[in-house]
Amino acid sequence: MNRLHLPLAGRLRTGAGTAALLLAAALALSSCSKPASRDLQPGSYRATLELPGDKTVPFGLDVAQEETGKVLYVLNGDERIRLDEVKVTPGRLQARFPGYETTLSANVSGDELTGDVALVHADGKVLHLSFKAKLGETWRFYPDALSDNADFAGRWDVTFTDDAGRRTAGVAMLDQRFEDVTGTVQMPADDQRFLAGEAHDEELRLSRFDGGAVVLYEARLDAKGDLVGATWSDRGGAQRFVATRNPDASIDAAALASHLRNPEAPFTFAFRDLDGRTVARGDPRFKDKVLLVTLAGSWCPNSHDEARLLVRLDRQYRSRGLEIVSLMFEQHADFKRAVAAVQRFRAAHGVEYPTLIAGEADKTKASTALPQLDAVLAYPTAIFIDRTGRVRKIHTGFAGPATGVQHELLAHEFELQVEELLQAGATPAAAAAPASPTATP
Repeated sequence: MNRLHLPLAGRLRTGAGTAALLLAAALALSSCSKPASRDLQPGSYRATLELPGDKTVPFGLDVAQEETGKVLYVLNGDERIRLDEVKVTPGRLQARFPGYETTLSANVSGDELTGDVALVHADGKVLHLSFKAKLGETWRFYPDALSDNADFAGRWDVTFTDDAGRRTAGVAMLDQRFEDVTGTVQMPADDQRFLAGEAHDEELRLSRFDGGAVVLYEARLDAKGDLVGATWSDRGGAQRFVATRNPDASIDAAALASHLRNPEAPFTFAFRDLDGRTVARGDPRFKDKVLLVTLAGSWCPNSHDEARLLVRLDRQYRSRGLEIVSLMFEQHADFKRAVAAVQRFRAAHGVEYPTLIAGEADKTKASTALPQLDAVLAYPTAIFIDRTGRVRKIHTGFAGPATGVQHELLAHEFELQVEELLQAGATPAAAAAPASPTATP
């Protein structure tokens, strides 16, 4: 019988039966599928951040279950950063980076995390970057590695050019194992810390996210064998660069240095500590002491690297007459917010020496706050002062652990400088006293 000629009641009954069958099938299908887990799964994730301009910056992220709860590890080459300020609830993850104001917030759905990372910039402004992570993926840039790639290992002279045409020299130091490439780029004032990435034929990509900065490099070998590409960061803008292989590439540290306007005048300072009390060079605690004064900032990754060395020097030499003071130039004009940022910095590194709130991170304002210097050119800057108050050395910038031998040489240089100043003008007993690695206040 032709269905189109069924009586109306029959057609209604047939339609109702079809609807019932469809509903039953839908219920059956739904009963077979489980909702995505809202529990944070331990394991290795491939994580990414999105910089303005649609630039994706990958990094490694491990979730571990420890006795005290879940912790995160952020991975960039040889660096493994532990985040233990972690709050996990069903469907939600929140974490803070040690020593920084940076936070990570994400929704948890099965093996995926989606959310954002908040980084504090100048004037306390917050930059939010889209964040994603996928469990079980361990590649960084390329899901499928190639068996034959160009060799990028070694030292390279690098010239960076910004949008205004200004040029900056640097040295790239790269290691390569098959497609995996790690290393750093050192500049006169700082270094790019731990970069990690991959070679893919004649392309090279490197990235870093450590809570203090987001950095991306993209480059390709040209016909001459030079690396030509660009770099981006969360601090804004892009820079083009050309790198030429040079096994003897090195940085001219004297190319960027702060100097005293009057080398004969004693170096002075007077700023508030974290309790609001003014601490000055003329205070009794500094009388006849050797001082190492550093210009730093809790927001500055290289200041974090320097702090690790200063903590060691403080413990080693304080009993022999060394005093370390950090003049902190922060991203907050508000004193309380600056104090909170510095307290996180101190806690992350076990700092026991004074950290004074010296002003805002703007270098022009910092130069005004320290008129004895011709300019503040970089954070950190270390000033070595003898027992009479005279400056004996200024070291602008810092080569961190990612630079390898350069960092070891710089740490040794700091130690020798401190030893020399402690020996000069010390009493015979103080000069002969052994260094104490466990000296306390």
